[in-house]
Amino acid sequence: MKRPRVLLADDHQMLLDALESLLEPTYEVVGLVTDGRALLKAAEKLRPDIIVLDIAMPQLNGLDAGRQLKQSIPSIKLIFMTMNEDPYLVGEAFRAGASAYLLKQAAGLELNEAIQRVLKGGSYVTPSVAKGLGDISTRDPKNRELAPEPTARQREVIQLLAEGRTMKEIASLLYITPRTVAAHKYTAMELLHVKTSAQLIQYAIKHRIISV
Repeated sequence: MKRPRVLLADDHQMLLDALESLLEPTYEVVGLVTDGRALLKAAEKLRPDIIVLDIAMPQLNGLDAGRQLKQSIPSIKLIFMTMNEDPYLVGEAFRAGASAYLLKQAAGLELNEAIQRVLKGGSYVTPSVAKGLGDISTRDPKNRELAPEPTARQREVIQLLAEGRTMKEIASLLYITPRTVAAHKYTAMELLHVKTSAQLIQYAIKHRIISV
């Protein structure tokens, strides 16, 4: 019988190795990646059934990577596994296309159950996180506080700038010109009403585009 194919994404190699050992008896672990941009490439090439991914990853965070993956491969199932119990992030994960959200410290006990539920078309949230949240997957995003939101490309540029990348490095990573990078940066700054790069980094931290 064909085993479900799983791709793992986290910026801690030891955790990836541990998860691979945990899952291999039941699933086919097709790849391990340590940043969001490598995740996009691996998913397109390997076409897994499920991706287990962290939110806080370098180059491209898990939420933005998840959004892109659900657009390019709608059938793919996303299981977010993180240390963060923030209800805002739980909601953002499901709006990004998540089927499950669990805490890393519970992975040994809950990951297999989460995968099984997701494969059957269901969803899963770590009980300690789910308590009191209600059905976060169906909350109306219109109820969120209205605020200007950067485009997907602008968010990519903001994250890479906040990580200390130069315009030239960002251009190389995104396959665009440094001038285009600068245009995205300054358009985002105007949209967000910030005047300095430091304020842009503060925005990235506050809105979980990067983690510190």
